[in-house]
Amino acid sequence: MANSLIPRQEYLDSLIGFKDKRLIKIVTGIRRCGKSTLFELYQDWLLKQGVAPAELISINFEDPDYADLQDWKKLFNHVKRRLIPGRMNYVFLDEVQNVPEYQKAADGLYIKKNVDLYLTGSNAYMLSGEIATLLSGRYIEIQMLPLSFKEYVSAVGEARDDATGVGQSLPRLYTRYLTESSFPYALELAGNHKQINEYLEGIYNTILNKDVISRKKITDPLMLESVLRFMFFNIGNLTSTTNIANTMKSRGRSISVHTVENYLALLRDSYILYRAGRYDIKGKQYLQTGDKYYAADMGLRYFLLGTKNANLGSMLENIVYLELQRRGKRVYVGKTGTMEIDFIAETPGGGIEYYQVSLSVRSADTLARELEPLNTVKDHNPKYLLTLDDDPEVSYNGIRQLYVLDWLLGGGAR
Repeated sequence: MANSLIPRQEYLDSLIGFKDKRLIKIVTGIRRCGKSTLFELYQDWLLKQGVAPAELISINFEDPDYADLQDWKKLFNHVKRRLIPGRMNYVFLDEVQNVPEYQKAADGLYIKKNVDLYLTGSNAYMLSGEIATLLSGRYIEIQMLPLSFKEYVSAVGEARDDATGVGQSLPRLYTRYLTESSFPYALELAGNHKQINEYLEGIYNTILNKDVISRKKITDPLMLESVLRFMFFNIGNLTSTTNIANTMKSRGRSISVHTVENYLALLRDSYILYRAGRYDIKGKQYLQTGDKYYAADMGLRYFLLGTKNANLGSMLENIVYLELQRRGKRVYVGKTGTMEIDFIAETPGGGIEYYQVSLSVRSADTLARELEPLNTVKDHNPKYLLTLDDDPEVSYNGIRQLYVLDWLLGGGAR
């Protein structure tokens, strides 16, 4: 079933690791990032392990065929009737946020000893409030992103340049990765920017109209889109809700700070935006102001803003931020005195890593500027300078300078 699908090995390994554990597995992430495909890959794996097809129950709530099951009680009874006694049943409910009070069905299935339950959702608020309370301690969340650069390169394989007939270089693939999107299906449209833009427009409109505007009854959708455009333009910049409100006011549009906060929360909940808070290294405290925001996909940014507004340095920083997230790290912006370190990454084991990101440091002044914040940190945690300079690894007083494309492929530091 999934032979032609892009293997999402790290996510697949996560599902395999939680197989038959007494936890609901919930895969969350932006629409079209590959959640349904992940379920197909995992179901293929289960079949190869000897699970019978009848022991797999899969429902996608974006399929009109299942519209009559968008009632939690009907859903629960439908699945219950199909359960095979004495066997483990693997139940997959895709885009389950479309079912009001879905948590009641999930909780009812969870308590059955012969059910291993898997859910996907495209909204973070599916795990908020009463839902989180009811399912508290009963689920594990696996946060999914579109393709990493490593997955993208692997999927493209030995792609050939039409003009030269030779394999494409990493820098060229990186440019394609930025401009043609990291959404898996965009690979099917490679090179056709018109079709890619039409595809991204569909994703964008679905997220805004279905996940935000309709669900939360937004009365000023044009303002919501203006805020999102502002955030995409300012990825990697320190941002405050007051600054956003003042910017909109200067453009003749009135919006309150409270409404800006609400819009940003909704955009984060739909996984189109990610927030990195700030941490004061010397004061050892989290700061309440001056967050940075990053986009889930650079192709979406190009779709909204066009190529004239491309800030390649900020976009590289965005790619590094997402990669750190993929590697299971909690990511913050570092403050050290009056200077900034692009990222502090807290590893799952509790370790700390520091990252600076720069397009190039071949200029002595630029190199000194990028190293200075890292040199102010006197602990012995790993420090990295990631650049697009394809040079051999260099160490400056323990700070490792790495070629970022190699790093994205898994080299240098994990």
